[in-house]
Amino acid sequence: MTGYGDASTTIDGVHYFIEVRSLNNKYFKASIRLAESLQGLEAEMEARLREKLSRGTVTLTARSADTGESAAHEINMKALARYLEQLKELPQVKSGEVKLDAAQLLGLPGVLQAPADEEDRLERARAAFMPLLDKAITALLAMRGREGKVLVDDLADHKDYISQRLTLISERAPGVVADYQERLRARIETMFREADATVQTSDLVREIAVYAERTDIAEEIKRLSAHMDQFGTLIAAQDGKPIGRTLDFLAQEMLREANTIASKSPDASISRCTVEIKGAIDRIKEQAQNIE
Repeated sequence: MTGYGDASTTIDGVHYFIEVRSLNNKYFKASIRLAESLQGLEAEMEARLREKLSRGTVTLTARSADTGESAAHEINMKALARYLEQLKELPQVKSGEVKLDAAQLLGLPGVLQAPADEEDRLERARAAFMPLLDKAITALLAMRGREGKVLVDDLADHKDYISQRLTLISERAPGVVADYQERLRARIETMFREADATVQTSDLVREIAVYAERTDIAEEIKRLSAHMDQFGTLIAAQDGKPIGRTLDFLAQEMLREANTIASKSPDASISRCTVEIKGAIDRIKEQAQNIE
């Protein structure tokens, strides 16, 4: 499910900002974007994401900006002096053709060095970022919760639609055999009348029994109804447990039963209802991909 959350704070002149984005994915995949100085927090941040989120492509971005004097790097004076000694020996420098540029000198390897308290700075960043991460995740979950409510309402509409069509199939199913019996009796009586013969009741009953057995969909209706009950229980649950994968599997089983009903029953009205049920199940399968 999609979601977004961010949080920020300023502590001792350092501004900390963190944002978390989530896109639909059947599995959990984290992408954490940190400055080089914050790389030590990556494993801990990913563990916190896995603790709170069970699926989705999650992108975490954390930044900090130090506006105080503590952000300044130290100049290694000995290294700079050594560079200057070597550069002054160049003919181009001696003749004045090339002038030394301070910015370029500071960019030479080893001239600028990070503050010696780098480890302390990382610990301060950890103390600031982890509470912010919890706040950002909370905001993301709230957004996902609002989207989830809309999805659940949509799934409930599909469930009601399928249940209505299943009720129509249940009411129609007993009449299918009775209609076949009347058609078969009329057809056989016509044929035997033309042949000046009589039909045996036992033969007619046997043929009807074979047809009834072949087209019996009572078990499929019962299993599909049970799946619908479980479906309703899942989307109504308030325990916060992930149901996306369960819904996806359940939708496959529902589709299996609907296909069996369609293949076993030759009745036009039942076939029409089955097609409508299969269409609703397909939409459920699509939505199940968006649910945690």
